[in-house]
Amino acid sequence: MPVLVASDLDRTLIYSPAALALTMPDARAPRLLCVEVHESRPLSFMTETAAGLLTDLGDAAVFVPTTTRTRKQYQRINLPGPTPKYAICANGGHLLVDGVSDLDWHARVTTRLADECAPLDEVREHLLATADPEWVRKHRVAEDLFAYLVVERELLSEEWVKELAVWAENRGWTVSLQGRKIYAVPKPLTKSAAMREVARRTGAELTLAAGDSLLDADLLLAADRGWRPGHGELAEADWAAPAVTGLPERGVLAGERILREFLKAGRTAMP
Repeated sequence: MPVLVASDLDRTLIYSPAALALTMPDARAPRLLCVEVHESRPLSFMTETAAGLLTDLGDAAVFVPTTTRTRKQYQRINLPGPTPKYAICANGGHLLVDGVSDLDWHARVTTRLADECAPLDEVREHLLATADPEWVRKHRVAEDLFAYLVVERELLSEEWVKELAVWAENRGWTVSLQGRKIYAVPKPLTKSAAMREVARRTGAELTLAAGDSLLDADLLLAADRGWRPGHGELAEADWAAPAVTGLPERGVLAGERILREFLKAGRTAMP
């Protein structure tokens, strides 16, 4: 039976220049591979060693990139190794099969959101009405499923984030702060549900996962084994679960360590 690996991307396997956390002397810094270009500029990186590990993983397991990114944002990424057959985008709102969204899956998700959560328009209007223009740089709606703000983190009001989280909770939504982005996401819109669907389709007997943010918690809990890096929302909250290992590595070297753990766990499970 195949091993399924569902991993978050940003700040888990791939890293922006600001998130690399290269704390060693320059001469000892790892060689980096650019895996995403946006508007003609390099945007995301992994170490060359991690690129080799990901290639090995793609040959040994069903690797499923699992991201809150929209489909368009995900398709900018050029990961090394075999092209994944499955990818999870928009926090589980879209399940890509050979690069194409599965319409039946998307319809099931949107029906559940309509039944269980306050509408997106209400949440978006609340964000527009309460966020301070002093620290908001962009308002965005992703795939007509959820909303997020791009903010100046050093100016952001922590009290506002807490109040937003309480307001959203009462309407069936959750709030996550990741770098310069504040996400408001419907609670039933989860990476874990999409991962379970891929596991069902592939017959996977073992599921492995990794992620750094609050939006990855459900994914980590749903997997047989999970890992989180030493940075991010989950690490800052000292979040833990019995089958989830918190790693000490931070930044791009955490991505390398996570891939080593995936390979080791997958090989151990093989007969």
